[in-house]
Amino acid sequence: MSITLEKARELVEKYLKDKNNRIHSLESEVVMQSLAKHFGEDEAKWAIAGLLHDLDWENTLDNFEQHGLQTIELIEKEGYELPDDVVHAISAHNESHTGIRRESKIDYALAAAESITGLIYAYALMRPEKLQGMKASSLNKKFKDKSFAANVSRELIEDIEKTGLEKSKFFEIAIQAMQSIALEIDL
Repeated sequence: MSITLEKARELVEKYLKDKNNRIHSLESEVVMQSLAKHFGEDEAKWAIAGLLHDLDWENTLDNFEQHGLQTIELIEKEGYELPDDVVHAISAHNESHTGIRRESKIDYALAAAESITGLIYAYALMRPEKLQGMKASSLNKKFKDKSFAANVSRELIEDIEKTGLEKSKFFEIAIQAMQSIALEIDL
């Protein structure tokens, strides 16, 4: 049976025990949904990809080559199916370890979206007004500072341009998406 957004949220609650991991999944969900809207793609499908991409995170910390792949297994074990392009995007978001190459718009969008959330979150934590009033131009300055949020992959964020979307517009979309859930993510 195809998974719904509601069922995907239940799986996140079941498999991700750490609050920060659940927050990251929620952030990725809204950024992906906003990107889908921008591109005229299926918003629910893209949101599910964002929400579930790290479902196996807490289970694969010692076996990172399986990260993404185990997510698909968990979803199937639960009796749900994902569209083929979502399966590929989730598997390819950890391309350097799974060997599954990003190829499509949803693949590049997921890797960039889940990466930009870390940069935005880190920047929001240092601002008195958190997400409120954050500008893409200011985020871009933090992006250029390689020592800021050093674990965030700039390369994966720049891959958004392979979708035809300019990085500055991506920053704007991602910031607005996260602002829409600011209370839920304590920002």
